[in-house]
Amino acid sequence: MATPQAGNHHDTFGLGRVFAELCDLLVQAGLSLDGVFLNADKTFDTSELRQACASRGIEANVARNRRAADWQTDDDTPLDPELYRRRLVIEQMNAWLDGFKALLVRNETCLQNWLALHWLAFTTLLLRKIARQKTS
Repeated sequence: MATPQAGNHHDTFGLGRVFAELCDLLVQAGLSLDGVFLNADKTFDTSELRQACASRGIEANVARNRRAADWQTDDDTPLDPELYRRRLVIEQMNAWLDGFKALLVRNETCLQNWLALHWLAFTTLLLRKIARQKTS
């Protein structure tokens, strides 16, 4: 999980920095970025993100944003539609997090408390999944 951003910015504000932070966290955890893909919706179709992915050897599977000024540029970044449809898993995770009202309302102003609440939510979701697998 990257450092949270202020809610008064567009989703792509500081995206290069946040993406680099996430990549560094993965490397610090001992995970290789070789063969990793990024599956994102058209909101994240920016040259900055595509270049950051290319520089780290990450395959960007990002839908083209037709509202962007450069959407018709010829680049060799194909979109895998089947992989793109699997983005649903990410959307489900966001919906599950919205089930935790303390996170949904966003009243928490202290960064450490906000992060702690998210880690509690992630842990709760993981434990629920483990419990379901044990019973089935």
